[in-house]
Amino acid sequence: MVSKHTATIPTSSASKRQWQLLLSLVVMLAISSPHYTWAVFSTSFIDILDVKVSELSITMTIFSVCMLGLGPIHGYLLQRMDVRVYVAIGGLLVGLGWSLSAFATNLLTLYLTYGVICGVGIGMVYIAGMDLAAQWFPDRRGLALGVTSAGYSFGAMMSTFPITISLAEKGLVGTLVAGGIVVGTVIVAAALGMRKRRDHDWVPAAPAVAQVSTRSFTPGEMLRTPSYWLLFLMMTLVATGGMMVIAQMGHFAPSFGITPDVMVWGVAALPLALTVDRFANGITRPLFGWISDHLGRENTMAFAFAMEGLSIYALLIWGHDPVWFVVLTAIVFLGWGEIFSLFPATQADMFGPRHQANNLGFLLISIAVASVFGGPLAGLIYEATGSWTPVFVIVSGLDLLAAGLAIFVLKPMRVRSGMEGGDASAISDATAV
Repeated sequence: MVSKHTATIPTSSASKRQWQLLLSLVVMLAISSPHYTWAVFSTSFIDILDVKVSELSITMTIFSVCMLGLGPIHGYLLQRMDVRVYVAIGGLLVGLGWSLSAFATNLLTLYLTYGVICGVGIGMVYIAGMDLAAQWFPDRRGLALGVTSAGYSFGAMMSTFPITISLAEKGLVGTLVAGGIVVGTVIVAAALGMRKRRDHDWVPAAPAVAQVSTRSFTPGEMLRTPSYWLLFLMMTLVATGGMMVIAQMGHFAPSFGITPDVMVWGVAALPLALTVDRFANGITRPLFGWISDHLGRENTMAFAFAMEGLSIYALLIWGHDPVWFVVLTAIVFLGWGEIFSLFPATQADMFGPRHQANNLGFLLISIAVASVFGGPLAGLIYEATGSWTPVFVIVSGLDLLAAGLAIFVLKPMRVRSGMEGGDASAISDATAV
């Protein structure tokens, strides 16, 4: 993780930033469980509250809006607070919201606890973890953000089976209360060691290929630049396409002949695909983040998005073969998950470190937009046409469009804007507490 430049860094400085990355990874691992294990709890909530699936699913919509849609507010508060206090408050909200949801007796209470309280807390911690990674690793920003965001993907892989076992043994209340206490405690404990980068914390210079801005933009200044809105559009395009596939995978698989009795290498094809896809969704973040540190952000985006677009189209053609279904869906996720490292890294390069947390909050709204349109849009198109073909063609087109925008519009736009380099370690307005 240490770059070739760190030979000139005092050992204490190198250790300090590695420690901050580790703490950021820990909190990201912790906050992923309430999000990705929702499906494990949903059946129990439906039985207890006696509600429709459509009514219950609103919980996750509220959760997503509070986590990502409120990104600018999360970032604004982080800029003005000690990160230790901020993350500790977020951790307490996550634990409180998850635990209190166990006692929900109606949908409104569930929306408030699991949706609002838990969603807000996770949004706070997520912004803080990503901000620390961007601040402390200008020389390996893509890799650092990739490692941090991968924690959010891999965390649920560690907790899904324990939660499933706990549900069978302790029931919904015992599992959620215990889970809330554990997650809240881990986040608060990690928060105690967190610290924002200050002016005197020297770190290696960003590589020239990163095209780092020589000054920091305020959110208002950033929002007035065409390059930000292009970045926002591209992230929305890729996220919408990816979520159209993610949300509907269980529905379109039977149309490809991938039914529960179809096996691949002795394992049911659909569960195998979902497992491999989750791994690909996690590993792609540090992988493509690292690649972008060496080959450039836009070049890496163009390759990854084109790979996803072509693999989605290939899935339409060859997805009826169970082996190809598993392989191609994995490639789709390999080309999608890296948006959580490439776009934040590119934004930090373009708009500087001082207002990074607040600026990142604005960019993450694109994911909230994609979550609203992605799944429902795919379902509506399928219902209107009676076929998944238009959905796959549209998703492929969105990815290929984003790939073209990255290499033919964003890259020359940054050059024309004068964002051709700069020493991130020499920026005097680095975030300070």
